[in-house]
Amino acid sequence: MKKITISDKIKKYRKENNITQEQFGQLLCVSAQAISKWERCECYPDITFLPALAYILGCTVNDFFE
Repeated sequence: MKKITISDKIKKYRKENNITQEQFGQLLCVSAQAISKWERCECYPDITFLPALAYILGCTVNDFFE
């Protein structure tokens, strides 16, 4: 059974919304490289970003953990 991580969810929702890493980074005031690291599971976004991530991606914070 594959474990889905928050990294997978961020990438999935970002792509579903046709947002590039660069655009997503600009919306969150972080670099595209930071988004890339989040999506590759090299690091995680700060917990304070979760509400903004959910808002921009059209999901809930809980969706990242289901």
